[in-house]
Amino acid sequence: MSGETLRPLRADARRNREKILAAAVRVFTAQGLDAHLEGIAKEAGVGSATLYRNFPTRQALIEAVYRNEVARLCEAAPALLAQKSPFEALRAWTRLFLDYVTAKYGMIDALRAIAATGGNPYGHSREMIQAALTSLMEACVAAGEIRADIPPTDIAAALEGIALTSAGAEHRQQAERLLDLTLDGLSVRR
Repeated sequence: MSGETLRPLRADARRNREKILAAAVRVFTAQGLDAHLEGIAKEAGVGSATLYRNFPTRQALIEAVYRNEVARLCEAAPALLAQKSPFEALRAWTRLFLDYVTAKYGMIDALRAIAATGGNPYGHSREMIQAALTSLMEACVAAGEIRADIPPTDIAAALEGIALTSAGAEHRQQAERLLDLTLDGLSVRR
């Protein structure tokens, strides 16, 4: 079967898959890993059979949700740069980073369990996120909006630190204030 090529999903099947992934983020974030898959299907507006056809196991769903969230975060960088000034794109992306981390922490135990069984849900996520952040920062430096002496790895560490301490919904305002403080420190003084 290795020579078999996969057909692209029909538009309705792709929409159902996207609805399931979006619902799973919401449900796992709110209820944690004990969330019932049938509840996710209901939240997505699809039948359980549709969910299981797309994701035959809880592990498959969790991995797909995580990878989808990483892809959405990384794909947002060029879209934001096309719509906003580089600094405002960076600011908006840091908020999306908080959303990503909040969703990730709702699934952290499951992701660890998958990794413990030999799976690799994280794959190249760190590199992908670092590349997205680097592109945003390079655009800001080129526009003269941020300092050039701070490497993206330092900002990534700051974002991770903020997210670790303040990513929960109850701490969102504090997290956003800390993000603004970090970005203000990165700004070029005029």
